[in-house]
Parts: sequence; C-alpha cells; structure tokens
Amino acid sequence: MLDCRLYLITPPRLDDLAAFGRDLAAALEAGDVAALQVRLKDVSDEAVAAAVEVATPIARARDVAVILNDRPDLAARLGCDGVHVGQSDTPYKEARRIMGPSAMIGVTCHDSRHLAMEAAEAGADYVAFGAFFPTATKDAPTTAEPEILSIWHETMETPCVAIGGITAANAAGLATAGADFLAVSAGVWAHAGGPAAGVAALNAAIAEGLAARAA
Repeated sequence: MLDCRLYLITPPRLDDLAAFGRDLAAALEAGDVAALQVRLKDVSDEAVAAAVEVATPIARARDVAVILNDRPDLAARLGCDGVHVGQSDTPYKEARRIMGPSAMIGVTCHDSRHLAMEAAEAGADYVAFGAFFPTATKDAPTTAEPEILSIWHETMETPCVAIGGITAANAAGLATAGADFLAVSAGVWAHAGGPAAGVAALNAAIAEGLAARAA
C-alpha cells in the first residue's frame, strides 16, 4: 500500500520564473513532494519550455518527478519524467507511444470509475479523480465524492490522485479515504504563510489522515 503523498501543480501563470524557482525550491525543502506538474494554459511552447527548464533541476535535485500537463509531444522533447492527459487530450495509448515505456503517464478520470478502470487496464501509472472541492484553478466539469477513493483503494492496484480545491484544511479526509496522492496548486502557492508553509501544512494534514486510515 502506498502512503499518501503530495503532488504539486504549478500556478496557472508564471510571469516571473526566477521568483518561481526560489519559491519552488523553498516549497520542496519544506516537506515531502512526490511530483511537480507543470500546468500552464494558453501560453506558447517556448513559455512552457522555459518553465520546465527552471523547474526540472530544482525538482530532480530533491527526487521530485517533473510531469507536463496535456502535451506528450512537448514532454518528450523537453525530457520530462511524465505527462498527464485529460479525457479530451491525447489518448493514453498515443501518449505512451510518444513518451516511451518508462515515462509516467496519468489520466484524468473525473468522477468515473469506468474511465479509471479503462485507463488502468491500458497501463496508466495513475488515475486522477475530482474535483473534490470547489476550485478556481480550472473549470472542473465534475464533482467527486471521497467514496470513489475508498472503493478504488480497496479494489485496484493502480494509484489514484485526488484533485480539486484541496488545501491543508480539507486534505486529511481524502488521505483517510484512500488517495495515494493529493494534487494541489492554490493550496500551496496561495497559502497565507507562503508556499513552504503550504507544503508543510499539507504534509501535516496528510499525516493526520493516514493515522486515521490506519486506526
């Protein structure tokens, strides 16, 4: 059984890459983070590449995988560790062909165990359920309940990621329910104490949730 770990997603915009690099380093030093997803919408490939170039050495120095959102072609070209694809993005099998056998590929499955089972059977490295809470980071088309994490955890081996409006205040219950990873953006970057404090608070909440799961 996997423990529950933090899966960090970049802010939706990165206007100051030097400042982001400093914040990222501080955040990754503040607690356990399994992966960093570079998720930038409506920007050029060059802007995405610049963000990946800044983030990758910082993340890899701390054993944090770098995953690009949506674009397996760009992820492969930039040497990312993996890619995350949505239901309307590149299909899993095509993403795998582009990225190769060793890359990490995750698939958005909304609130659907059927979609998640299809992705898992195809070979996805993880499936993502959500949104669990209201979120301003993206327009979430579905709302998921913690029960889907519990059922998945009890019946399937492929890890599951919980996403959508997760903060230190509500993370513990998702860890208890059975999430293997909690995907968080604003809960870290918009934390009142700064990104490092956000990571520390989320790690504490995850530990609380895991203790409840084990009880």
